[in-house]
Amino acid sequence: MLSEKEVLHLLEETQAVLHGHFLLTSGLHSPMYVEKFNVLQHPSYTEKLCKEIAARYASDNIELVVGPTTGGILLAHETGKALGTRAIFTERENGKMTLKRGFQIPEGCRVLVVEDIVTTGGSVKEVMDVVREHGGNVIGVGLLVDRSGGKVDFGVRTEALLHLDVPTFKAEDCPLCHDGVELTKRGSTGKNNPVKK
Repeated sequence: MLSEKEVLHLLEETQAVLHGHFLLTSGLHSPMYVEKFNVLQHPSYTEKLCKEIAARYASDNIELVVGPTTGGILLAHETGKALGTRAIFTERENGKMTLKRGFQIPEGCRVLVVEDIVTTGGSVKEVMDVVREHGGNVIGVGLLVDRSGGKVDFGVRTEALLHLDVPTFKAEDCPLCHDGVELTKRGSTGKNNPVKK
């Protein structure tokens, strides 16, 4: 069984967890940034992490693993492989989470929902709603990283490989700005650019 310390070490080693001074897409500042694809680009590490998620649900008779696009696709695939089940994914259509591509969930199917990083839990709840709309039974939720600070409750057993408390600050209240630490912009653009002052 992987400990949280071992998971954190792996994520730091692959720079999936970065330390510094970051401008988030929300406009807030943070001393920590999680870039999941820095670890998910390594199939062997993704397999190792997903085997750990699968192990925690090995006795729950899971029949299907479902994750949201994009990172959730990789996690669902590897977790499903470890559990010996099918793996499918949800995606957005006109802003609404849905099943496409002919994916089916049999009535009463025992489903594990997986996701890479949870902050508010919104995407996971949407996936759970889709599973239930199609007749599936959500048995649990498996997460790579829970950075909600313990605020998220999905109403089913939830297993996170790592819990992170990621502080954020408004620019005017940021202690890193006060200390003159260089600010780096991170986000879905994939860029890692120092912010010009």
